[in-house]
Amino acid sequence: MRILLIEDSAGLGEAIRDQLADDGHAVDWMQQLAPARACIRTTEYDLVLLDLMLPDGAGLDFLRWLRALPAGTSGAVTPVIILTARDRISDRIEGLNAGADDYLVKPFDLAELTARIHAVTRRYHGHSNPRLQIGDLEVDLNEHAVWRAEQRIELTAREWALLEAFLQRPGTLLSKTQLEDHLYAFGAEIESNTIEVYVSRLRKRLGRGLIETVRGMGYRLVRP
Repeated sequence: MRILLIEDSAGLGEAIRDQLADDGHAVDWMQQLAPARACIRTTEYDLVLLDLMLPDGAGLDFLRWLRALPAGTSGAVTPVIILTARDRISDRIEGLNAGADDYLVKPFDLAELTARIHAVTRRYHGHSNPRLQIGDLEVDLNEHAVWRAEQRIELTAREWALLEAFLQRPGTLLSKTQLEDHLYAFGAEIESNTIEVYVSRLRKRLGRGLIETVRGMGYRLVRP
């Protein structure tokens, strides 16, 4: 997924970014709200991780601004998980009422954050069950695993990230640029044929009929 992390603590922000990157996510890490707003205006994110106390303002004000964006704007409905040291029940209620999808109190285990991310994004994309059936493939969204006839098919983190992009929008045509945005954070070096290479690898591992090419426009996951 493409994730926007808004966290001013250098140590925690770096740990979260590295953990999510190891899981195959593209993470844009901002330590203030002003650049975070600029990111939202220019980039479509799958998730926002939001600290509440930032150097240039309150995270709840940012969240209310996000939820007040015009209908049809991606940021208006982007899932948000609050990450904060504020642990009073009233703080949790205020955060959830402001539009957060989950609320995680610091300090937390990175494995718990990963589990919360999986749960929130499953709900957002209508996958209450972490296991999906796609043709003769079984996919586990939590374990980042794929099986065919009970035989596990090994995918790299980047291959999984690409498959996840298609799973989130089955049947939807995704352009090369949209897929690059899903896989890579700001500043990443991307070869011109990167998406073509990863689509080819997925087809070899999962079957050529899974992903359809629309020449000059992009790719889409074929509905079974």
